Amino acid sequence: MKKNLPEFHVEMCHPENKYLIERVYDSIKTLEGVSASFPFGGSSGQWGDSHKSWTEQYGTPIGADITYYAKYEDIFYHLNIDFPVDVMEDLTKRLYVNDEDLENDDDLKEYVYKRKANQYRAYTEFRDLVFGFAPKGMVVVWLRYGSTQIELGRYQAEKVINDKALEEKLFSSTITVSRKQIRSTRFIEDANPEKWDNYRKKYVWIPEITSNKPTFKLFNVLTQYFNAESENTVRPILLHPAKRERAIPQVITFFWETGKGEKFEGRAFFDWQKTNELFQKEDTGDNEIQIKINDNNSDFEVLLNGKALETVNKRVFKSDWVFKESYK
Repeated sequence: MKKNLPEFHVEMCHPENKYLIERVYDSIKTLEGVSASFPFGGSSGQWGDSHKSWTEQYGTPIGADITYYAKYEDIFYHLNIDFPVDVMEDLTKRLYVNDEDLENDDDLKEYVYKRKANQYRAYTEFRDLVFGFAPKGMVVVWLRYGSTQIELGRYQAEKVINDKALEEKLFSSTITVSRKQIRSTRFIEDANPEKWDNYRKKYVWIPEITSNKPTFKLFNVLTQYFNAESENTVRPILLHPAKRERAIPQVITFFWETGKGEKFEGRAFFDWQKTNELFQKEDTGDNEIQIKINDNNSDFEVLLNGKALETVNKRVFKSDWVFKESYK
């Protein structure tokens, strides 16, 4: 029966290593009633990515029930949530574009519900359900499709007041030191989720990457956002980017060519505070983050609606990537 159900991995991540949490009890609710669970142990990695794989789970995930311990707060939390069934039925059936379609001449779409037999490289199915645990019981859930990741929602876990039974279970098995020792070595007085809540702020904007050279061809744009979403676009989709709400970009990576042997990769690294401040000041409700490549392909400037946008770093590399419409 499992062969006919969605197959996915579950991840548990945190913003920083000092914010590690340990699971006590857990289950993933599925539409089909199939048993599914979280990984053993605690959270890992970074915000939006645990960097760990876990045994495949099956079914259409429609909620979660997890009790966990936040060492740095010395608090047990309980999260019992239900996802919108119609939304999850739709999302788990989507396949997002992650690469060019080298075999077909059809125009690619951002996502489809069925791919052709030879489009396995172009489209990626739902693969990972990611839970992010931030301070004060803040939990964010994402769905990942290869290099594309979208946020499902932000949820709030509740403190467990009577936690003696949970303490006995966790500290007799997973944690080998005393609760007093945990509090004296791991407790963080000012733990706060505000930073990661702020990262979820969105504006309506599109990326606009250009060059004055008439031979300029843009091939791939990968945008990683501070809210841990990511968006991967290829030709022809990137030539007409969708106008919608997006979070502040953390890194925009883009590939272009201006002739045979003139292949380049650019990366723009953003500062959340400075970018958000400029958005607040210049927001028109119809914004563009503009990347303008210079004539010798050695640098680029970054602007928001024509106003200079300060970046953390900018890099340009020679590239050896070959694309479907690369110069021969």
